[in-house]
Amino acid sequence: MDIPQIIRGLVQRCETRNPFKILEQLGVLLVFYPLDGVNGFYQYFQRNNIIYIDERLSDIEMLLVCAHELGHMLMHKKSNAVFLDSRAHLNTCKYELEANRFAMNLLITDDDIEEHLDYTTEQFSRLFGYHKKLIELRLKDFN
Repeated sequence: MDIPQIIRGLVQRCETRNPFKILEQLGVLLVFYPLDGVNGFYQYFQRNNIIYIDERLSDIEMLLVCAHELGHMLMHKKSNAVFLDSRAHLNTCKYELEANRFAMNLLITDDDIEEHLDYTTEQFSRLFGYHKKLIELRLKDFN
């Protein structure tokens, strides 16, 4: 699956990289609710796309979860996969890895990386506020 290509098409179509604005343009129902045990999840129900996000997350966590679930919606429409907290560990399930790659490619541009080519993975992690393993996924797709 060519995730960078999917994102290029999406960004061109929606004219934004903000996953919340993209969901709004696509008519996705977004539900904020206190979730137990998960940060968010995607559901396809009766021809409706629904994304649930734990309302207790920080803004940056919500952005990541939203982008991750958008990735599930676009790449795994009928899987209803649950987003696990990637700050503690990175789920190795193929769908979760793809959704994490999607989120990182949406939220961090090649230009963002090019501005800091001399940075280590740890420095990128601190700069962008995402776990080091997520940054490593993003750097694999850097052109």
